[in-house]
Amino acid sequence: TLLESLLPPDRATWYDLNDLETEARIVRSPELFENELLSVQKVSPEKIWVVVDEIQRCPALLNSVQRLLGKKHFKFALTGSSARKLKRGAANLLAGRALQNFLFPLTHRELGDDFDLGFCLHWGSLPDVFQLPEPERGQYLRTYVYTYLKEEIQAEQLVRNIPTFRAFIEVAAQCSGKILNYSNIARDIGTDSVTVKNYFSVLEDTLIGFYLPPFSRSVRKRQGQHPKFYFFDLGVTNAAQNLLNVPVVPQTSRFGELFEAIVICEIYRLNSYLQKDWTLSYLITHAGVEVDLIIDRPGERTAFVEIKSATKVTRDSVSGLRSFESEYQNVDYFLLSLDPVEQRIGNIDCIHWIEGLKRLGL
Repeated sequence: TLLESLLPPDRATWYDLNDLETEARIVRSPELFENELLSVQKVSPEKIWVVVDEIQRCPALLNSVQRLLGKKHFKFALTGSSARKLKRGAANLLAGRALQNFLFPLTHRELGDDFDLGFCLHWGSLPDVFQLPEPERGQYLRTYVYTYLKEEIQAEQLVRNIPTFRAFIEVAAQCSGKILNYSNIARDIGTDSVTVKNYFSVLEDTLIGFYLPPFSRSVRKRQGQHPKFYFFDLGVTNAAQNLLNVPVVPQTSRFGELFEAIVICEIYRLNSYLQKDWTLSYLITHAGVEVDLIIDRPGERTAFVEIKSATKVTRDSVSGLRSFESEYQNVDYFLLSLDPVEQRIGNIDCIHWIEGLKRLGL
């Protein structure tokens, strides 16, 4: 949709590989792609832009793209909803020739005055959910999960055992934002932990979620601990858990978990959009005291961020963060919440979460 507005057909040549006829024609003969574009250039030399939607359906086209970039005056916009087939298939990833960008569900900054926290905690922020009435909204999100299974997983043959993977998606959604225990998940769906790890990598490669690794100064130690995993959108998370008909009620544990998730997703999205190059992680001690998010900010002090859905912050709210002050002194401490009153408790800045993101640098 974005590219259609920026590069309409009168300005660009389009190849939609979701179209079965186009896909069959191009996959069967990738050289046809080059010949067609050279013909277009002769007739319409001003149409230098070429858009290929769902490039992962025909990785061989990337070789053609590289040849055309080297010989002719073309510019390419290549989109895809999965990197797995490209990465695992040793495709030409155009290193040094292509800029990579990610497009996420709408952020609170994009929505502006239309942002509604309660709505986004329940329905997420995929663009279509804002245009649909409530009954169709739920149907859209359920279909999104089903379409993902059918088109991304089955069609691309990323997973052999579809029924087990379908069960895995529901359990993975339940685990979103929690420390992963691969053995427990494997036991729940009747498979082994190696398969579960592979399934999570499928979710990551198809852009359904992202890992939040454990914090450690040592890369080796970090790799030996279990990460968290967050789904990319809360509406999809709720749909995968069959919870779209269950209201999200403030001051409940579910509200708190979803609030933490939306704040972390917003930071993850804006970090990408603003090209901050921040590294995100979490920290938990042997005693079970946890910091929800640690942000390594190049050129700035590391930020320790606690996220609470409380509407009134007290000294008890920051007790967990304060336990780290003696060991981690050269860092910035933040507690992001729904409390509109800003205060400083010890070394901890307690701020409403939207203002807190600005203070962090987003």
